[in-house]
Parts: sequence; structure tokens; C-alpha cells
Amino acid sequence: MTTSAATEIVCAHSPDSDDAYMFYALATKKIRSSIIEFRHVLDDIQTLNQKARAGEYELTAISYHAYPFIADKYKLMASGSSIGDGYGPMVVALHPMSVDDLKGKRIAIPGKLTTAYLTLRLMQPDFDAVDVPFDKILETVQEGRADAGLIIHEAQLTYSKAGFHNIVDLGRWWKDKYNLPLPLGANVLRRDLTPEVGAECVRLMRESIQYALDHREEALAYAMQFARDMEPHLAEKFVGMYVNHYTVDCGDVVPVAAQKLLDMGYDAGIIPHRVTVEFVR
Repeated sequence: MTTSAATEIVCAHSPDSDDAYMFYALATKKIRSSIIEFRHVLDDIQTLNQKARAGEYELTAISYHAYPFIADKYKLMASGSSIGDGYGPMVVALHPMSVDDLKGKRIAIPGKLTTAYLTLRLMQPDFDAVDVPFDKILETVQEGRADAGLIIHEAQLTYSKAGFHNIVDLGRWWKDKYNLPLPLGANVLRRDLTPEVGAECVRLMRESIQYALDHREEALAYAMQFARDMEPHLAEKFVGMYVNHYTVDCGDVVPVAAQKLLDMGYDAGIIPHRVTVEFVR
């Protein structure tokens, strides 16, 4: 009896501690499949958003904001979302200021397809965006090229050490205003994959995340390689914030929150067309 070769799926995600934690069991072959084989590609989220527009990878991490621009090529996965439940990207500055003070200011942002940028535009439509790599945000503000910075990833836990003040936490703002978690990042599957392969990808993703949560210490040790010199207790806190029960499975709440966010983006003229979120479960 012959068995057919497994389908290779290129799986693209960012080289961050939370993504590394999620993919630990798959990257180290603790979870396997008879029908698919993952090949991992690492890149920053803004680059992944752009490559998804060309349909480059079968499975890729994206920002939720990018979904309307790629929905013709991809569907969202029920597993693997990064969700901020009462916390999320922050606007920080070297001097205290109010949210109203952000009006008309130059704000360094980590890319115009990031969910952080979309949420900030919804909260404060009037500012000048200074587009820089996410790891150059604080530096851009320190050098006076921006009045404030929109921070994502680990900078959310380290900004005060660099002398910055928190002006607004967008995840907190969103939760207070709409009583919903803020969907930040997602994994998507290309539409040309068969239903069998798609379902298997979701299963593997879900089991990999659950494995990491069940074997926290070893998964964290692996993720620390990707923590950009972050102290272990901060890396653990960061992973705990963005790999949670919503990451294992988005349930019913995340699709509602994602639809609201993208509808508001369209109504505000930030997103060019309406889109209905579609999840592979």
C-alpha cells in the first residue's frame, strides 16, 4: 500500500515571542500530520500584510486591518488570533498629554495596514502618520521626528523604562467604548487550499497553541529566543497577554468584534470596501 506525500504548506509568521510560543509544538515536530507538512517563514507583520496582498503564502499571519485587502485570496482561521482584551497597542510620548492633545500631532506608526493604526484612526482621525518600522517607533519620537509613537509588540511593556508616558491604551479604549476585545492579529488560509487541508491546518494550529499552554515552561524557553533581549518575566507577561483562550479558538465574540472594527473602518473611509469576516473552523 502506498501513501501519498504530505502537502507542503508554507506557514509565515512574525519572529516574535508570542508567535514563537504559538508555533512551538509545530516547529519542533511535537505535533504532526499525515497530510500536511509545515515550512516556516519568518518576517515582520507589515511585510506579511503586503505579501498577503499578492497571495504569496498558503498560511500567513496578518493584521485584522489587512483582511479587507486580501479577503479575495484568504479566509481567517478560527485559531491563532492575537486578541487584546482590555489592553493593546499604546500611544506614548516623552511628556504627559491628554488624548485630545494628539489632534494634529505627528505620530510614528508601525505600518498603515496594522490594526493599531486602524484603531488609532478610529479614536483620533486627525493626526499626521509617520510610517516607520515597529522597532524604530520610540527612537523616532526621541529624535523629535514625531510627537508621539504608536507601539506594538514588547514595547508595550518596556516603554516606561525609556522615559515614555502612556497617553492611551487602544485596547482599553475599545473595551470601554464597545465592551469587546480588540482583534489585532490573525492567521489566514489561502482560498485555493482544499477543505481537508484547511481543516487540518486549523486543527494543527489549535493543538499547537493548546500544547504550549499545557507545557508553558518549555514553550516559553523556546519563545525566549525570539524575545529581542527582553527580560524573561516580561516575555512571559507578553506571551500571557496575547496567547489566551481566544487564540485557541476565536469563539463567537472575536468574529463580532472583528466585523465591527472593519465596518467602522469602512464607515470612516479608512477601508475602501465592506467585507464580511469568514472563518475556517
